[in-house]
Amino acid sequence: MKLNIYPTKEAVAEQFSEQLHTWMATNKSMHIALSGGSTPKIVFDFLARHYKTKIDWNSVFLYWGDERCVPPTDEESNYKMTVGHLLSKVPIPETNIFRIKGERNPEEEAEAYSKLLAANLPSVADIPQFDLVILGMGDDGHTASIFPHEIALWNSEKNCEVAVHPTSGQKRVSITGKLINNAKRVSFLVTGKGKAEKLEAIVKKTGNYLEYPASLVNPTSKNLDWFLDEAAASGIE
Repeated sequence: MKLNIYPTKEAVAEQFSEQLHTWMATNKSMHIALSGGSTPKIVFDFLARHYKTKIDWNSVFLYWGDERCVPPTDEESNYKMTVGHLLSKVPIPETNIFRIKGERNPEEEAEAYSKLLAANLPSVADIPQFDLVILGMGDDGHTASIFPHEIALWNSEKNCEVAVHPTSGQKRVSITGKLINNAKRVSFLVTGKGKAEKLEAIVKKTGNYLEYPASLVNPTSKNLDWFLDEAAASGIE
């Protein structure tokens, strides 16, 4: 685990974008699982402004780590957010974009996306392997769409599962722990004071930290980076 702490969420976006550009420079192609949320939105804005021409977008292949079961035009759609803040602003081919179809039957789409990942990604240890999985973390310690009340989904044998939000009951399609931990690299983007308590417990391995799905992120590659602002890291500095 490598902790990268910056003064503001804007600085997190800048530094992560620079690191992403460096990683891309050493790979002929990059298969990346994206995250939703407010911090990735800032990252996407920064990439669109500063890396539109610096990155060879023809060699970037984008997927999603999770998606709400809503149409792609819905305001809650992770795909719609990514289109607005990144995809519509950079020259990435449409054929390189593989969205989770949130408008479909959730169980059918989880199976279909599992098959898509198996077909598109190289297999390592009989598990599809992303070059990079970008994750966020909720105030409750969830990551992707694996929530504490359904933490058993993390260990699913499937590539994707249908998860249920604990409050709204909204269904989501999410990749599972075996794909996350099989990635060549995993990067958390975590900002805000609301994340500080769970982050401190996870980093220091205290309290009920194992009840938080984010604590289970432990890639076999050992390439795990946390990009944090000072507010989120206030309990561990």
